[in-house]
This record gives sequence, structure tokens and C-alpha cells, in this order.
Amino acid sequence: MNSMESYRFWLENEYFDRETRDELFKIKDNPKEIEERFYRELEFGTGGLRGIIGAGTNRMNIYTVRKASQGFANYIVKKGEKAAAAGIAIAYDSRYMSAEFASEAARVFAANGIKVYLFDELRPVPELSFAVRHFKASAGVVITASHNPKEYNGYKVYGEDGGQLSLEGSNAVLEEISGISDITAVKLISVQEALDNGLLQMIGKEVDDAYMSTLRLLSINPELVTSVGETFKIVYTPLHGAGNKPVRRILQEIGFKNVIVVKEQELPDCGFSTVKSPNPEEKAAFELAIELAARENVDLIIGTDPDCDRVGVVARNAAGEYMVLTGNQTGCLLLEYILSQKKLKGELPSNGFAVKTIVTTELSRAIAKAYGIELVEVLTGFKFIGEQIKLLDELGDKKYLFGFEESYGYLAGTSVRDKDGVVASMLIAEMAAYYNSKGMSLYEALQELFRKYGYSFEGISSFTLTGKEGVDRIKGTMAQLRENRTTRFGSTEVRAVRDYLKGTKYSVASKSEEELTLPQSDVLYYEVKEGSWFCIRPSGTEPKIKIYYGVSENTEELAKRRLSDLQEDVVSVAKGLLNI
Repeated sequence: MNSMESYRFWLENEYFDRETRDELFKIKDNPKEIEERFYRELEFGTGGLRGIIGAGTNRMNIYTVRKASQGFANYIVKKGEKAAAAGIAIAYDSRYMSAEFASEAARVFAANGIKVYLFDELRPVPELSFAVRHFKASAGVVITASHNPKEYNGYKVYGEDGGQLSLEGSNAVLEEISGISDITAVKLISVQEALDNGLLQMIGKEVDDAYMSTLRLLSINPELVTSVGETFKIVYTPLHGAGNKPVRRILQEIGFKNVIVVKEQELPDCGFSTVKSPNPEEKAAFELAIELAARENVDLIIGTDPDCDRVGVVARNAAGEYMVLTGNQTGCLLLEYILSQKKLKGELPSNGFAVKTIVTTELSRAIAKAYGIELVEVLTGFKFIGEQIKLLDELGDKKYLFGFEESYGYLAGTSVRDKDGVVASMLIAEMAAYYNSKGMSLYEALQELFRKYGYSFEGISSFTLTGKEGVDRIKGTMAQLRENRTTRFGSTEVRAVRDYLKGTKYSVASKSEEELTLPQSDVLYYEVKEGSWFCIRPSGTEPKIKIYYGVSENTEELAKRRLSDLQEDVVSVAKGLLNI
């Protein structure tokens, strides 16, 4: 069906509820809006679904959730009776329709004979990952759009290891979803029937307690926390999301007794009324927290996004200013802290390894080298970090120590296989207390890190191009860069281009190619001079094209100047290609 045919089908078929059909009736005279809602089905990518909430095939609603769940159910059932009996765990966050979407997904899975473990209220993403492993389930789903604006929601899928579904698994689920030609042909039973038949089990405290017990074991300096926990102050904001209870609980349990919560952002709020965007990557999200910290004379602020898989940190410098740390900076501080403390205690394994993504700071490489551990590099996306834990630690002979990505995701321990804002908050607080005992703030510790390893600075530019036209322009830009093999961006000359879609690295000087070992992905990575690079990729979760930059120099001034020049050169070319 074309867009208009799909629109009429939804408008006239009584399978769709009255509210949905009323919403669609209101746009009957708006062909552009009809096109936007129905020109495609909401894309099921490697992480699942994510989109604007509303009626239509290209929107998040109970019908697109049901269809995705039916496809995922088909995938699980084809794995055999044992997989169906092992079941699926489902969690959700504080967004509009999250609880409803979770319930609809549970109804579909149960109707397909798959045991469902459904959390009794909102929980963070990492606890869903933990729950999959805790119950030895076949799969998991979490309803969340992470840090996207309030209009969005999403549907993330997990495999039996608790990690995001592999590329192979995602493609298999996509094939099952694509094979459902009639969106109304979905198996469905009521919640009560699922409960009565033993196909639905509500879960909560048991999993919370087990998760907390696992996290406590990852504390590196519990004695230190005990000694300073009464006096060391922390301001925490859950940004209206799922982190409120678990983050406060773990900080309390390891000994931090002086955690001050931003009251205006404490409780769940679908509209995220106190922030423009619930994104801990942005300083604006911390305005209330910084005001509170200044009143309470607090050096450390921690904030988690709505599904509590990302963590932002604000630390006070020597001049008393509150400085927002980047994800790269927090990740490197944690890596240095974990490795240095394990070495000091004689617990640093000779076969240890850490993991970073290709767009994560090269400073982490210098830190890993200094402690003699391997640094594994993967594609953008925490699912690839989770895969390395399984391959190298669980199935191999190496010891996972830490993994992180520039977009504020961190993970210690192996009981969770996705970025974990709860364990990261615990370790950040502990690390800050450690440096405080040495007479340093976390910001001063960062400066010490730069002096030790060199000044590495990173940046990101992103361009949002909404709708079908925007998607086409992004695809066109990536195609032009590939076809033209662009190796000069303003005054910046490229030494080599890694094309992860073609799986090749092209060296400009020798005009030669070599194969890359990482999986295929629509990513172009440009090596510039020693220590400098930039990377261009479409976002996998938003209608954006992103450009990442990194430079390393001996002085702060030179590093910042080179980063600014690099960004200016690349953005000027990108804007021309994107026609913006």
C-alpha cells in the first residue's frame, strides 16, 4: 500500500481504537502530514524501534509495538520450546505510553506461549539487562527513548546474554516483522488471562535486591567511602526518570549518607517539565542541580537520563565554577581510577582488557597502555562493547575491566551487558570521594590526567533533518562522500579513510586499500595527522547526521585551537553537502 492507502486502512478499520482514528481524521486535509506518518514503517534497526509517539506506521503506538512484538515472538518461538519457556523480561521508563507499550508487548508474547517477566513499575535499562541474566531468559525488551525529547518513545531488544541483540539477531527479527503483511494479524490475550495461565509474572523487589548485591561487589574502595560517607556531599538528579530509586539506594548502601536530590526533578514526569531536553550531555539539564549545589557548597553533581543508562557529571573547579565533564573525560577518569586502584591493591590482571568505540577518545588508549592492558576498539553502540564481554571474558580467557563510549555510557562488571548509569554513579561518587581525600576535586583530577597523558579534546556536530526529505539528504551526503572519496576538507588534509560500510581503509599517499575487521556500518572515519581524526555517521536513533572530532596535543592551548580549526573545516564541507 502507498501512504494514502495505508492512511485510509488505519482510518477506516475498526481494529484501531477510536482515539487513534480520531487523531488520523484530524489530518485528512494535510497530505504532507499523512505522508510523514505513513510513507514507511517505523524502522526496526539494530537496537529496535524509536520514534515520535502518534498514530501511523511511522510512529510509536500500541499497534507498531504489537507488530514488533509479534515479529520478536516469532523469532523466539523458532528457537524452540525451551526458548519460549525460558521467557522474556520487560521493563519500561517514565515516558509517555511506556507502561502501556510494555503491557501491550507482554500481551503479545504471552499469546504466543512465551513466559513474560514484567517489572511492576519503571526500572533502569541496566536492571532489565541484569534481569534477563538473572532469570536465564531468552530475551528482553525495554520501552524507552533514552534521552530523546518528550515526543519520543522506543522499543529496545535484548538477547539471552543480556546484551542488545546482535546484528544477526536483529536482522532475523526484522525479517520476521517484515513478513507480517497485516498489522492486525497479531496474537493477543488480556493481561488477566496471561496471569491466570502462568504466562505473566510481575517482578520487582527480588530483582532489585539481587541487582544491588551485585553492584556492591564492584565498589573498589568501600573502606574509604565508609570513612567519608557522612561528610562528603553529592547532588543527584534523576531528570524525572528511572534512576531515582536505584541510584539513591546504591549510594546509600555503600555508605554515602549525604546525597541531596533535586526535588523538582525527583519524581517521574513524562513531559520533563523542568528541562528542555532530559539529556545529561547538556549543561542546561543541570541548571537546577547547579543552583542547589552552589547553595549547599557541593563539589560533585551526578545526573542520569530517563532510562538511567547514561550519566552526566558536573564538578567544581578551583575558581568555584561548575564545569560539565564530557563523556570522554568521565570515562577516562573512571578508567584511570579503576586501573590505578586495582594495581595498587595487586588486583590488576595481566590478561585484563578495556573497550571503547571508534569515536571515543584516544586518551583511553594512552591510559590502557600505561597499565599494560589491552584496549579493544568496536563500532559505535554499546551493544558492541557487550559483545566483547561475551567473546573475550565469558567465552575467552581474558578479564573485562571497563568499557565506555563518548555518549556518556559506562560499564564495570559483567552481570549487566549494557551501559549502566547505576554502577557508574556509584563509581563516580566513590572516585570523587577518593580524590577529595587527596585534597582534589574531580575537575582537578582531570587536569592531572591531562598533564600525565597529554591533552586530548573531542567535539561533536550534529545536524537534524526531519522527515522523508531529511532522511534522503543524509543518505545522499554519505553517498557523495563515498563516491567522491573526499580527502580534503577545507585546509584539513586526510591521510586515510576508513569506510566501515565497504569494509576498507584507503590510504591517500599510497592509494592502497586494506580490509577492516569490524562489522559493516554506515560510518566514515577520517585519519588526519597524528592524534587527530574525525568521523561522520548518521544517528541510529534520531533523524540526525553526526560528526565526531578528536585531537591530541602537548598543550591545552594547542589542542583547543586544532580542534576548533578541524571542526570549522569539516562543518563547512558538510553543510554544503547537506544543503543547509
